[in-house]
Amino acid sequence: MAANGLMLAREGGAPAPAAVEQLVIAGWTGRDAAALEQHIHELEAIGVPRPKTTPIFYRVGASLLTTTAEIQVIGGDSSGEVEFVLFSLPDGLWVGVGSDHTDRKAETSGVTLSKQLCPKPVGAALWRYADLAPHWDRLMLRSFAHVAGGRRLYQEGPVSAMRHPEELIKLYGEGRAELAVGCAMFGGTLAVTGAIEPAAAFDIELEDPVRGRKLAHRYRVRQLPVEG
Repeated sequence: MAANGLMLAREGGAPAPAAVEQLVIAGWTGRDAAALEQHIHELEAIGVPRPKTTPIFYRVGASLLTTTAEIQVIGGDSSGEVEFVLFSLPDGLWVGVGSDHTDRKAETSGVTLSKQLCPKPVGAALWRYADLAPHWDRLMLRSFAHVAGGRRLYQEGPVSAMRHPEELIKLYGEGRAELAVGCAMFGGTLAVTGAIEPAAAFDIELEDPVRGRKLAHRYRVRQLPVEG
């Protein structure tokens, strides 16, 4: 098993160990300036300061990655964000779906700290990036929040709302065209429908309408007590 215990399934194969040693959360990656500003305003409304640059790359512990069906968080101030996730593995670049689950209260004090406080759920299934590259901008991201016994659409939009993976890789690597093997990168998220809020569970999806397939993952959120 990989050092961080992560098991991923490539193109419908059986789950196999995946040694991910670096985890990068790319933030503020929107291509559209107006949409990016909308997301900045969403977070400013809950006290999150504007980023110093866009995009920005947060390094967090790779051990936060998990494919489990339940995560544990402190208190009731966290929420999920659906994102495409790039995995640079020894056999090439792969794409999955994940949630940059973040403590929103801590985010008002320090974004980097808040990114480190919650597990980062990802689906176990991966697609090869080379197979997606010709029609990348047609992929769709979607999330649903389970709140008060109901399930509501939380986010929906094309990956073209975010910067292209190859551009993100070059920006992060200062011109380098490839992610280092063993690195995973979250690619940024969409504005929410309604308000940013915690939920009992989140469903996250990456849809490929060209090939008629979908990556999906559901995870429950267990809140632990705040004792001081």
